Amino acid sequence: MDSCQFDIKFDQSLLSWDLAICLKTKWPVHFNQQDYSGTWSSISLRSASGSETDIRATANARYQDTPLLDRCPYFRSVMDWFLCEKEAVRLLSLSPGSFIREHRDLSSGYEDGFFRIHVPIQTNDSVLFRVNGQELKMLPGSCWYANFNLPHFVSNDGGTDRIHLVIDCIRNSWSDELFRRAGYDFEKEGYVRYDRATKLAMISQLSAMNSETAARIVRQLKDELAAEQDAL
Repeated sequence: MDSCQFDIKFDQSLLSWDLAICLKTKWPVHFNQQDYSGTWSSISLRSASGSETDIRATANARYQDTPLLDRCPYFRSVMDWFLCEKEAVRLLSLSPGSFIREHRDLSSGYEDGFFRIHVPIQTNDSVLFRVNGQELKMLPGSCWYANFNLPHFVSNDGGTDRIHLVIDCIRNSWSDELFRRAGYDFEKEGYVRYDRATKLAMISQLSAMNSETAARIVRQLKDELAAEQDAL
């Protein structure tokens, strides 16, 4: 799977409210200056050092929340929607007239046990986001995965900053179910789909989590088990 849009819509006004808080802080420019032209900047909600100006995403680091996250309750609720371990969580801004050259980020696909989520907060009609040659129309409040092992390119030819909330996540059984529903081909990577016992174990684990997302997944799993039983 090159990319997919998940069936979840986040509140655009609440995203913008927390963004306004973050914009009061100075954002460092992206460290990899060979990959872009113009201004590409970022601020961290989770980082390896715990500093909001530490914008590096380093595999296998021990990440912690930054003080900025404590001031952004809706960003935290978006993060909490994903019932998995998080690594770096950042806001990434691409200024008007800027572009990120086509490149690949190694070990950045779901098959690597990792997935990067983009939640657009602010964009415009002249932003181009392309993954493996395919243009993705990312609207504010939508939620996307893309396999950044593949070539990807971004440009902003509009008159406003393009700003995304970017959440780096670690794959687990909950995310496997999320991706399965989005059409991810597990058989292509040698994955065996959940049997009844595994689904029952997932229901037990998710039922202990006091969240709307967990309850929704439990209902879906129970519906699947009922459908499988009817098919016998």
